[in-house]
Amino acid sequence: MQSSEEKVVAVIMVGGPTKGTRFRPLSFNTLKPLFPLAGQPMVHHPISACKRIPNLAQIFLVGFYEERELALYVSSVSNELKVPIRYLKEDKPHGSAGGLYYFRDVIMEDAPSHIFLLNCDVCCTFPLPDMLVEHRRYGGMGTVLVIKVSAESANQFGELVADPITNELLHYIEKPETFVSDLINCGVYVFTPDIFTAIQGVSTHREDRASLRRVSSFEALQSATRTHPTDFVRLDQDILSPLAGKKQLYTYETTDFWEQIKTPGMSLKCSSLYLAQFRYTSPHLLASGDGTKSATIVGDVYIHPSAKVHPTAKIGPNVSISANVRIGAGVRLSDCIILDDVEIKENAVVMHAIVGWKSFIGKWSRVQAEGDYNAKLGIAIIGESVTVEDEVVVINSIVLPNKTLNDSVQEEIIL
Repeated sequence: MQSSEEKVVAVIMVGGPTKGTRFRPLSFNTLKPLFPLAGQPMVHHPISACKRIPNLAQIFLVGFYEERELALYVSSVSNELKVPIRYLKEDKPHGSAGGLYYFRDVIMEDAPSHIFLLNCDVCCTFPLPDMLVEHRRYGGMGTVLVIKVSAESANQFGELVADPITNELLHYIEKPETFVSDLINCGVYVFTPDIFTAIQGVSTHREDRASLRRVSSFEALQSATRTHPTDFVRLDQDILSPLAGKKQLYTYETTDFWEQIKTPGMSLKCSSLYLAQFRYTSPHLLASGDGTKSATIVGDVYIHPSAKVHPTAKIGPNVSISANVRIGAGVRLSDCIILDDVEIKENAVVMHAIVGWKSFIGKWSRVQAEGDYNAKLGIAIIGESVTVEDEVVVINSIVLPNKTLNDSVQEEIIL
């Protein structure tokens, strides 16, 4: 029976500067967790979802970034949502489960009955309250959010087999070479505090094996290249795989959207998914306009209150416009993210693109791509402080920061 006194905490893994290299050139200028999707930092979306968990006591962000880099955001979002949020910096990589265990004393300060674990670079509806209800009904140690994907793409993720009646996790394998299942791990979990005992068991087992190996210094030398440190514990391979089929882990399937945000292309796709979700969760954040007193708005569009958009511009669908942006007369924007302090002059067109901070797009210029979110040059990316001169066309290209383009480019990376 659920007690009204039971507390829940949430842990969000945010990574660090050694991660997110595939997110360049956008991660040159801002931490990946703070990159805006649908006008809000990437990490804001899972944080907002956690706010909906009943009896939420605290949210922890765990990563490798310096505390000063996240301090301002953590303070402001904590005040905005009126929930305690703390950033915990790892001293070294501990793995997804090891990082949780490393901060176990802090996480358990409020004696929570349940612990949510989320990854910052996951984009979904985060059905956390429903997960918690089902998790309590299952009565196991942990519940994993799962989704069905195409058989062709399944091997890019952790594949799993679940009992169709009880939803028990029966088998789990990370990125298998051969097809196992079209059901994959979404990187969102809820656990009881027993998870810490399971993680400790992995570390203890490694320590015992290491002690045995000391009998032979040669064997120890051989195994040193193959084993992880005792305090490095991966949630997928070290916890989910060995505990599958032991009536400790269960699954909760979502039929909503789900994506991983590994590249700039996927950030653009996820921004559009969050914009569409705003229709149901935050309709006040979506812009409107018919071209009379304000710009014509088509579909889901977010415009920061400080942005200035000419009433003859046409914006949307799937457009996010950040702070202090200036959009000139006759501009056409579609499927794009426009970051802080960008100026786009008259009659320019931006489609399937991300335009970086403080950049300038000249009159009658075009910045566009085919919109293949998975292709390397599937979207156009303009780095920070880039100038695209009048009547210049940029197609399927990436432009690194602080460049000036006087000539048109197509399918190029401008270093």
